[in-house]
Amino acid sequence: MKIDCHAHIMPAHWPDLKYKFGYGGFIYLDHDPKTKTAKMMRDDGKFFRKVEENCFNPEAILWDMSANQVDQMVLCTVPVLFNYWAKPNDAAWWASFLNDHIAEVQSQRPDKFIALGTLPMQDVALSIKELERLKTLNIKGVQIGSNINNVNLDDDRFLPLYAAMQDLDMALFVHPWEMMGEEFTQKFWLPWLVGMPAETSRAVCSMIFGGIFDKFPNLRVMFAHAGGSFPFTLGRIAHGWAVRPDLVNLNDVKNPKDYIGKFWVDGITHDIKAFDYLLDMFGSEKICYGTDYPFPLGDLEHGAFIANNPNISDTDKRNIFSESVKQFLKL
Repeated sequence: MKIDCHAHIMPAHWPDLKYKFGYGGFIYLDHDPKTKTAKMMRDDGKFFRKVEENCFNPEAILWDMSANQVDQMVLCTVPVLFNYWAKPNDAAWWASFLNDHIAEVQSQRPDKFIALGTLPMQDVALSIKELERLKTLNIKGVQIGSNINNVNLDDDRFLPLYAAMQDLDMALFVHPWEMMGEEFTQKFWLPWLVGMPAETSRAVCSMIFGGIFDKFPNLRVMFAHAGGSFPFTLGRIAHGWAVRPDLVNLNDVKNPKDYIGKFWVDGITHDIKAFDYLLDMFGSEKICYGTDYPFPLGDLEHGAFIANNPNISDTDKRNIFSESVKQFLKL
């Protein structure tokens, strides 16, 4: 069985947010009916990304799933649509709009789609309110960004939200976005190639050193893109914890290596040797097959590099392809 733990969807249409809220900065879709594609445009006219039909049409996603023997997909919104910068009440309306859409996609095909919601993270009280509503919609968890308007995920303001997630038994998927130094790295697509892995490590380290996993031991967290650069720089991170506790260990946390097993990662490494290292570090119980579908930087061969590796046992493959994400989401 194959359950893709990391895939994206957005509505095919939404209101003109600049008109609705009275200020700009939002994304809209410019559809081309002939090609069944759409341009994601900023409302100042700046082009962001072209997407295929499988980014907004559930039927196209189902076709791809069938063609690639994917049994279920965990769907969440496209991070550029978080809109954490917007006014809180506007962001709350937008999160509710996206969540109603993704809940409807799930309800139409609950055998195929598992929804993760989104939150207006710039306002924790509104986020908790929406989290409680998501629970009534049978949504198992939420996706959030690796930082919230450049505030790290260990910030005290987020503690009530983590407490609510733990109490409501909701899973948390952390996806990189708004990459550090993005304004200085535009050439060569470096924000996506270098910034995203660093962003995910930023989020992992912030939660470890901020004591989040100690304060909320039952909080279920997964980090995108194989944990970014974190697994591959853990030796350096742990060494820093040991030799400069005055700078690193401000909250009396354990060795960072001791937190392996406290959270999940998806398996998107694009490299079998890197995956072997990840598997040795995390074990198959904490790695979930994911693709970042339908974007080209994702694994659009749908886990073939894992499935075809004779050095990975059948038990490990079963964990990676289905059992680990079942544990993460308590399916």
